[in-house]
Amino acid sequence: MLRRLTGLAAALLAGSLLLPGAVRGAPAPATGRVVALDLAGKPVDPFEVASGELVVLIFVRTDCPISNRYAPTIQALSTKYAGKAQITLVYPDKSETPVAIAKHLQEYGYKNVALRDTQHDLVKVSRVAITPEAAVFDSKGNLIYHGRIDNWYKDFGHARSAPTTHELDEAISASLTAGRQVPASVGGVGCYISDLQ
Repeated sequence: MLRRLTGLAAALLAGSLLLPGAVRGAPAPATGRVVALDLAGKPVDPFEVASGELVVLIFVRTDCPISNRYAPTIQALSTKYAGKAQITLVYPDKSETPVAIAKHLQEYGYKNVALRDTQHDLVKVSRVAITPEAAVFDSKGNLIYHGRIDNWYKDFGHARSAPTTHELDEAISASLTAGRQVPASVGGVGCYISDLQ
């Protein structure tokens, strides 16, 4: 047990630990205008979308094996909710260059808008701590869900053969249907976002 804790502490210091996220508090409204950078270095407000569209931010890294395994799921959700939800990929790692991100998008077949969140403004407003995690904002900019995409991963190194719950899909669907309850926010399993303050 002590050896495992020592390994966990070392991984935390390295900023690359894969850990399950904790259940977080109740969603809160997004405050103010938050911007990130596109791959050309231009500031972009991800909340400027067509009227009535949801904003869905999915936090990923180029070198995170778990978030990379979710590429087909993210693409399927993007297709399913086209015109109803703007699903944007957010790269929070300060060391990832636009060139590396562009290569990552091409390698995994992403067609989504990709933003760099080097100052972690989107990380903070979305209440995420690892990749992959997602945040769903309603058409008024209120954070209504944040956490895992589904329960495919039980813990670091322990994946189910297939997910049995689909929290992100359910959150988007419920947000688009009057009277449906958005699932509770549940932390995900993935790569720790370094330099969180």
